[in-house]
Amino acid sequence: MKQPLVSVIIPTYHRLQALSELLEALYRQTFKNLQVIIVNDGGPSVAAVVELYPELDCTYIDLEVNKMHVHARNVGLEVATGDYIMLCDDDDLIVPSHIERMVNELGDNDLVYSDAEIVEYTTREHSGARIPVSRQLFAYDNSLEGMRKFSTFIPSGCLYRRAIHHTIGPFDEAVHNYWDWDFYLRVVEQFSVRRVPVAGVLYAFSPSGGNKSANLVNMRPYLDQLSAKHDLGWLPTKNFYLLLQEPDVMSRKVESEIVWDGKETISRQK
Repeated sequence: MKQPLVSVIIPTYHRLQALSELLEALYRQTFKNLQVIIVNDGGPSVAAVVELYPELDCTYIDLEVNKMHVHARNVGLEVATGDYIMLCDDDDLIVPSHIERMVNELGDNDLVYSDAEIVEYTTREHSGARIPVSRQLFAYDNSLEGMRKFSTFIPSGCLYRRAIHHTIGPFDEAVHNYWDWDFYLRVVEQFSVRRVPVAGVLYAFSPSGGNKSANLVNMRPYLDQLSAKHDLGWLPTKNFYLLLQEPDVMSRKVESEIVWDGKETISRQK
């Protein structure tokens, strides 16, 4: 049986090394029928990195002006031709069996997403290649009540039917940081969504490098806008790791299958 076409949409900006590792991860996939769409959001050219992987069917789009990641994803949607869409941030990775597993798990559902491992990296001095130094399982139940308080939906590696957008439209650029939470809530209102209990996504995040207080202040208006849109009530803008320690979130922890071997992804980028 012929494999369905999966369009992988990757917005990128100033992350050539991380992008090369993601392309390596896509090259290693056991599922091969991929349309890889790379939207360069006003950063330096990614052509040299893309050319390192001629085995992949890559389309890359250079945007002249940086309009941020949500807009870049919508640009990718416009050229996607696959029956299925898979989203992936340029600094996240997926294990070799991930796309095949998600396609097989989709079944009668409209969207499936997996658990993840949160990975902190250090970089090699000369090449800039990322070396994993810590890992933490990110696996939580997807009860709608819990998801309306704190989203544990990681969009990287999720797989869904492209036809969903015929109903809900594109990603909402107005909610900015919370586009993924908004996307999940819009989809689950009208479609079947399933969490797959396998940590097939490596989510790059540094507890020392993100969510500074200034960023939290800037994010507040977008969170308020999301809350008003979905009638979520007041929600806190806390550091990501602090939110994971909240009793309501900790009570949602579940078991998951660990599949990553813990090794770094060595790309063709020198």
